[in-house]
Amino acid sequence: MSKPLQLIGRQDFINLPEFGLKDVNAKIDTGAYTSSINCSKVKLTKVEGVPTLTFQLSANKIHEKKARKFSTTNFKKKKIRSSNGVTEERFIIKTTVVLMKRRINAEFSLSDRSKMKFPILLGRKLLTNRFIVDVSQKDLSLKMTPKSIKAESAE
Repeated sequence: MSKPLQLIGRQDFINLPEFGLKDVNAKIDTGAYTSSINCSKVKLTKVEGVPTLTFQLSANKIHEKKARKFSTTNFKKKKIRSSNGVTEERFIIKTTVVLMKRRINAEFSLSDRSKMKFPILLGRKLLTNRFIVDVSQKDLSLKMTPKSIKAESAE
C-alpha cells in the first residue's frame, strides 16, 4: 500500500545523505519535470576503463566556497529544456533524498545554479504520487511535530 500524499510548500529543506549534505534549501517546482542540483567542474573520465563522472557540490548554501568533489559511475546523459526554452544535454545522477521524513530515490540533473536563489530544484518526477504542493506554504518540514513524525515513520 502506498503512503498518502503529503502537503509540501513552495520551498523546504532536504538532506542528501550520500553526499553528507543536510538542511539544503530546495525550491519545489511543478513546472520542471526533472530535479536539478547546483554543481561545478563536471568532468567525464575513465577510471580503469570505466566511464566515471566527477563533479563538485558546494555545501548547504549555494554560494558557500567549500565545494567537495564526488564521483559516480551511475549516471546518464539526457536532453533537458531549461526554463528559458533552451535544450541542453546534461548529466543525470541517482541519489537518495530525505524530504519530509521520507527517503526517496531520485534523479538530479547536474547544473550550474549558482545564479539561482536555490541550490536544488525538485521537479514533478520526484513529487508525483508523494506530495501535494501548496504554494502559500513553505518549510513545512520544520513545522512537523514529533507526533506527526512518529505517524509518518510508522507507515
